[in-house]
Amino acid sequence: MVGAGLFAAILLETVLGGFGPTGAHSNTGWFALIIALMCLPFGGLLLVLGVAKWARNRSMRRSR
Repeated sequence: MVGAGLFAAILLETVLGGFGPTGAHSNTGWFALIIALMCLPFGGLLLVLGVAKWARNRSMRRSR
């Protein structure tokens, strides 16, 4: 999820013309912007929760 958001953001900046104060410069750029703005926050939350679960499981395994 985070990877898809980063990929969309990188594509937006490099290939699709970037964005300015009023938004993206092309229709495809708008689509990439929407995907990036949906995937990055949600994917970041999932990544943080996954790392926390992994750390908790790892600490529980060591305490046995």
